[in-house]
Amino acid sequence: MTAVLPRIRDLLDGVEDLEPMPDAPGTSGARLRRGFRDGHPVVVKEIDGAHDWTQHASGVLAGPIVPLWGRGLLDRLPGCLHQPVIGVATEGGGGRRRTAVRMHDVSEWLIPAVETAIPLSVHQLQLAHLATMHATLWAPGAEFEVVPAMHRYLELSPWTAMAEAAIGSRHVVPPLIERGWRLLPQVAPVAAAVAGPLALDPGPLVLALAETPQSFVHGNWKLDNLGVDDAGRSVVLDWEMPGIGAPCADLAWYLAINCRRLPQSKEAAIGDYRSALEAAGVDTGGWWERQLGLALLGALVQFGWEKALGGYDDELAWWEDRARVGARFLT
Repeated sequence: MTAVLPRIRDLLDGVEDLEPMPDAPGTSGARLRRGFRDGHPVVVKEIDGAHDWTQHASGVLAGPIVPLWGRGLLDRLPGCLHQPVIGVATEGGGGRRRTAVRMHDVSEWLIPAVETAIPLSVHQLQLAHLATMHATLWAPGAEFEVVPAMHRYLELSPWTAMAEAAIGSRHVVPPLIERGWRLLPQVAPVAAAVAGPLALDPGPLVLALAETPQSFVHGNWKLDNLGVDDAGRSVVLDWEMPGIGAPCADLAWYLAINCRRLPQSKEAAIGDYRSALEAAGVDTGGWWERQLGLALLGALVQFGWEKALGGYDDELAWWEDRARVGARFLT
């Protein structure tokens, strides 16, 4: 177990020259600052529970990083991952809870937040290390249940958009979620017919996925959260939706959210991930086809709104086709 400090000022003790990081990627509302402690560069992330919409969606009032840190779960990650968190503090109660995280500054190793495709070697490394994490933490104990799978599928649903509007949220993403789900039936009626009902009630999807093998999932394996350090390990940030879930759901999220920057086809990426999972000792026979189909359907349940905003193109058509296949595995 690792102590979660009861006061943010204790976490910041000895940290000097804190300056804002206005160009850091992120849309949740968290505040990032860079400074120094004992001469070493650090980053402090501060989350206000009253204003962070992703924290609202997670259902974990202090933020998922608190149980992750407090239960020592980050210490159980495989050695191929470099997680930079070195301290967590939380204070206050209810909707006024504030949480802060102190991290080593790993900015130099992060994948640049640009629009171009990433190198194939970096992409394949992220898939391999994702698979290694899943294999290492296969069939995890109850302590790994941080954010329920249901919440991961409701995070980008119309319900989140409505809830954030009801509290007067000024964040950019929730209104886009509302607009995208409203557009999907016009842009892609078939996709909307398959994914739309599940976006409002993911229960059948969550139950079906729970019948397949489970692992510990990150929940946001996004390039903005990843990097490669000097030792060839994957730097991993922002555990905003971690918990027990279907490993292919992490893969599907990665393919959906990073679609414009992938250096190979989705089919090839899926094959590389499966090979890495098997190389790490996981037998994929008997369950792979069903879980993958459901997970790809689930990615459209999470990102149908975002795909609709881009119009009906090859990207949306690919997910629409996979969702139709995945829907067959719901029963």
